[in-house]
Amino acid sequence: MESAAARPRPVLDLDPGSVLPDDSDRAALVARVHDPEEGGPCVAAVRGEQVVDLTALSPTVSDLLERDDAATLVREADGGRVWRLDELLQAPLGRPDVPHLLAPIDLQVIKAAGVTFAGSLLERVIEERTGGDPAQAAKVRARVVRAVGGRLDGIRPGSPEAVRAKEALLAEGLWSQYLEVGIGPDPEVFTKAPVLSAVGTGADIGVLAASVWNNPEPEAVLVVDSRGRVRGATLGNDVNLRDIEGRSALLLSRAKDNNASCAVGPFVRLLDSGFGLDDVRGLDIGLRVDGPDGYVLRGSSSLREISRDLLDLVAATHGAHHQYPDGFVLFTGTLFAPTEDRHAPGAGFTHEYGDVVAISSPGLGALVNTVVASEDAAPWTDGWGRVWGGRAGGGGVWGRRGRGGGGGAPRPGAPHPRIRWSPAPGRAWRATGACGRAGARLRSE
Repeated sequence: MESAAARPRPVLDLDPGSVLPDDSDRAALVARVHDPEEGGPCVAAVRGEQVVDLTALSPTVSDLLERDDAATLVREADGGRVWRLDELLQAPLGRPDVPHLLAPIDLQVIKAAGVTFAGSLLERVIEERTGGDPAQAAKVRARVVRAVGGRLDGIRPGSPEAVRAKEALLAEGLWSQYLEVGIGPDPEVFTKAPVLSAVGTGADIGVLAASVWNNPEPEAVLVVDSRGRVRGATLGNDVNLRDIEGRSALLLSRAKDNNASCAVGPFVRLLDSGFGLDDVRGLDIGLRVDGPDGYVLRGSSSLREISRDLLDLVAATHGAHHQYPDGFVLFTGTLFAPTEDRHAPGAGFTHEYGDVVAISSPGLGALVNTVVASEDAAPWTDGWGRVWGGRAGGGGVWGRRGRGGGGGAPRPGAPHPRIRWSPAPGRAWRATGACGRAGARLRSE
């Protein structure tokens, strides 16, 4: 990609109308706000064009989603300070002294399911067959499509029909590790990014400078509590470095987990009587990429075409085999895999620095980010130790203006200087006396 320094930086013109769901007046929407007065992140409810601080009721989004009355709290609870949504959206990038939106998740583990659509499945096979070389993509794509075509459409993963398809593809020398997780009995579920590392709407999104073949991946993201219940949904961009993963599936972490390479937002929409899991199953997700040179790419992905049910993906992630005490979010995969040429014939699509990527769905709003090199994106600094407020000069959800001491998050039995610990019945530990946030819990009881 061309050097970022050679391109003027686009100015994002975001407003409430461009990021809110179409029916936002009926939606229970959760946001996170960086507030310099508090020294760190606040949990908030989006009510019209106002954003209301709920941190005194639930210090983290993870904690909020453990509550059965979460949607009621988000709609009705009295809160603290109020921000204007338009001002949060227009906040200048890289200004910690100005309130701005963050990714609407915090302590949840960030998981992702891959190869969940037949269309993207074939593109993963093509990446593997080309060894990550975009110049070979068109030729390999033609061969794979001739060999398998639509035979994978409608095949239920793990079914007898899937077994027969595997046998046929093995006979033709076209079986792949991606086909194994695409139509085999077990889905691909991997850890996309570290806890607290996701960026939100309006932020930069990162692509490794070494990558020359990459693309956005617009996805629905499930938000799941510690009991494995889907509590809400949001949008995500699971940035894909096709050349790096195509060289070897063992490079998945290098291809997927880089600075600013995971975008989530704009808000978490909680499931309720007006927006249920079936509504998520029916989501259409749109994509638009606006290049700094006037290039425009449009695409879409529909969850109606996913090959595995959403609850099957959740069950593959959470259960007796694996627990998530703070919950998790789960990227559900994408149908979108761009093949049109942007530059050289046959090379397909790849990002340029300065691309503005908008991922949208009528029920979830719009996630908008600007592409930069991961190496040039703002460094990730707000880990759990800083958010807690245990580092000198760091902000924290537990203390007004976030002034603590010591080094890192405390453990039960090793008290934080401003928090008293005591066991909470059935749910780990309770923190009280937390600098004006008395009664906040690490877990809901």
